[in-house]
Amino acid sequence: MNSVLKPALTLAQLRRYAIARSLFKPTTLPKALVRMGFVQADPIRAPARAQDLTLRHRVRGYRSGDLERRYHRLDIEEDFFVNYGFLPRSVQALMHPRTLPTPWSAVRQRQAQAVLAFVAERGAAHPREVDAHFAHGKVTNWFGGSSNATTQLLDDLHYRGLLRVARRDGGTRVYTTNIEACTHLIANVGDDASSCASSGTGASAVIDAITSDARLDSLIDLLAAKYAPLPAASLGQLVSHLKGGTPQWAAQRGMALTRAKARLAHTRLDGIDWYWPVGEKPQSARWQPDDQVRLLTPFDPVVWDRRRFELFWGWAYRFEAYTPAPKRKLGYYALPLLWQEQVIGWGNLSVTSGALAHSMGYVSGRAPTAPAFRDGLEFELARIREFLHLENAAP
Repeated sequence: MNSVLKPALTLAQLRRYAIARSLFKPTTLPKALVRMGFVQADPIRAPARAQDLTLRHRVRGYRSGDLERRYHRLDIEEDFFVNYGFLPRSVQALMHPRTLPTPWSAVRQRQAQAVLAFVAERGAAHPREVDAHFAHGKVTNWFGGSSNATTQLLDDLHYRGLLRVARRDGGTRVYTTNIEACTHLIANVGDDASSCASSGTGASAVIDAITSDARLDSLIDLLAAKYAPLPAASLGQLVSHLKGGTPQWAAQRGMALTRAKARLAHTRLDGIDWYWPVGEKPQSARWQPDDQVRLLTPFDPVVWDRRRFELFWGWAYRFEAYTPAPKRKLGYYALPLLWQEQVIGWGNLSVTSGALAHSMGYVSGRAPTAPAFRDGLEFELARIREFLHLENAAP
């Protein structure tokens, strides 16, 4: 049954709803991770990684690197969802076991089994250790460059669920074997399960009993809850991206999207269909953004959807880290600048000689003159210094 909102909605109400529901009152790290369902990761530090820049707005007292430091104590995994990141184990379990359309060659199977046995023997292994032992050589990576073949094999084993990330050392993933995947070793690798260590994720048999349609529905509902409200095209884009996390159900995504559109609350505004979780009312007075000035990562849920960004704020934000420097308009890692319910510009931040450096740009060509904005920006920069452990650095 469709849950169509009857009273007319305005774009301003949808915008306020999007900001207020995503930037919820800061809570503990475990609770924030459950509430978000997924945190996208990115290796670039400008001035910190995307996962840390995302969580600092939603976790009380969060400091850069807290997720990595506490990872082994949290009920989460690193994995690919609609993109790569961190997600609760209960969510990850919905996507596994993954089966890929192209089977491994006999040579690749032997290499994979040998690596699994090596990692299991050590309990946890750094890619450098694995490469030193096997020396698989170099291969061409997906963008045409050269990659370490061992690293690529470890990534493949991780993606298939046979390895999991135990921790990170200096940002590098350290792997351990995944006991939950052992029952699928015969199909995926071609050997018995004796080489698996007891380091599983704890996924229950209850998850195994859930049908693929129900799993897809749950994953799409999570996406809708994370990025709502979503224009129809953006909802379709996210469901398309699910092919990366659930390649075994590629043929079922079309029907899953149809079910989602019938299931989710929605309305049409200016010829665009918008979707959000059932039971929430975007027009409610509870959805009120605060007056805080915030610099958001390009991957923050508030600004991740570039299509929605332009509808809400009337200008095109682009992530330019991979754009040649002469062609950049905003900067290498420009952080969208949110004040109240408007993204009014962007900032580029860096740490130089232990101090935070910043440069700001504004859509209107100049900064707002309101004292509240000036004070809010200074407060945000002070928060960033604290987040980066630069408390004693000069502002």
